[in-house]
Amino acid sequence: MLTYDFSDISVPLYEYLYNRLKEDIRTGIIARGEKLPSKRTFAKNNGISTITVEAAYEQLMSEGFVYALPRRGYFVADITAIPDTSKKGSLCLDITVPEKNSGDVIKVDLSDNGTDPDNFPFSVWSRVMRSVITNKYDVLMKPSPTGGVRELRQAISEYLKSFRGMLVDPDQIIVGAGTEYLYGLLIQLLCRNRAICLENPGYHKSEMIYANNGIECRHAGMDSDGIIIDELRKCGADIVHVSPTHHFPTGITMPVSRRYELLSWANEKDDRYIIEDDYDSEFRIRGRPIPPLVSLDGCDRVIHINTFSKTLASTIRISYMILPRNLANLFYRKLSFYSCTVSNFEQYALAGFISGRFFEKHINRMRLHYSRMHGIILECIRNHKLSRHCEVIENDSGLHFILKINTSMDDDVLRKKLLEKGVNIHALSEYYVGSSANDLHRFLINYSNLSAEKMNTALDAIYQCVFGDEARNS
Repeated sequence: MLTYDFSDISVPLYEYLYNRLKEDIRTGIIARGEKLPSKRTFAKNNGISTITVEAAYEQLMSEGFVYALPRRGYFVADITAIPDTSKKGSLCLDITVPEKNSGDVIKVDLSDNGTDPDNFPFSVWSRVMRSVITNKYDVLMKPSPTGGVRELRQAISEYLKSFRGMLVDPDQIIVGAGTEYLYGLLIQLLCRNRAICLENPGYHKSEMIYANNGIECRHAGMDSDGIIIDELRKCGADIVHVSPTHHFPTGITMPVSRRYELLSWANEKDDRYIIEDDYDSEFRIRGRPIPPLVSLDGCDRVIHINTFSKTLASTIRISYMILPRNLANLFYRKLSFYSCTVSNFEQYALAGFISGRFFEKHINRMRLHYSRMHGIILECIRNHKLSRHCEVIENDSGLHFILKINTSMDDDVLRKKLLEKGVNIHALSEYYVGSSANDLHRFLINYSNLSAEKMNTALDAIYQCVFGDEARNS
């Protein structure tokens, strides 16, 4: 008769019994085809309940270690075909996970576009979230529509009307967990077997997403007004991805004349579309946000994409796109089987945050904060000895500017030297496709999560790298 010691165990009785029986079956102590004791007899012999024995037997049956015959009992199955998945000790496979700036200690990251935790309205957000849990518990458990809950899409629509002067039907709005996910939807909806034109220079991640989905990526150059329309025509693509309000990485704001040229290009042929990435348009140092390209579109050719990652927090993975009417109908016909990738809890919380006017207040507060931060960072540059050897290139939009350094040192060499000093910075030349823009000596300064102390540390490091001997003697 099988007997086990149950005096010192840290798991439920049935689980302990199941594990002991399984181990004995695996090791052959209990042989194939052997009959197990009846539940009543086994329980009595070990001083446990029949319910415990029954639970262990049922688990063994569900995994294929044991089978039952009516009125005859339980028998050990042939487990030769069952692989041994039991693991002893710790598991360490040879899997290489890339680490950002692996091996380097970063003291100052001038490419950091994160959010300072002190600037997030945690108290208001938690109050809104508690209200949602208390008052909307019934709808929180219902599946979200594929485009997002109506309440959030309505709140976004109202916000766009009052703050951006945009008239948008809530059913045009599709909510998703990050712009990368929305790009994936657009690829399925619009881009299969078609080429897409991207700005050069441009945001590498967008190109990586398109290319990894099998989309042919072509490029058009930039001038001081944005994407060059002649180059767009020459590339032969019928879909173009642009960021006209605040281009990344150059910071260019596309003037209205170029915007109308772009819209004219879209209207030259049927089935041409413009994907407008409006990622940080809410933040202007002076004046109101510039009306987006979609507000000038009278022919339903612009797909507008925006995110709350810049306006609220970089870790809030909530973005939305506004589809032209024909594409919205196509989306619901073709892709409505997808589930919305944002949880109901966050959707209703964000809806309450927007409709309660907390979002508008937060934007106004952050515009003031970033304006002050912008001034502080520029003052650090003006007061530093590097100022005699550099030039700030900026406009009134967004949360980064360009610092041009008067040096003959290669961009990549300077980057590596700075990294050795614990300063991470990206050169504008990194964002070009092709080699025509090597060593522009222009570098991106993102000040959304920067301080005067860190900026001065970075300026000291740049000066030492570029003017080493003079810096040591000064």
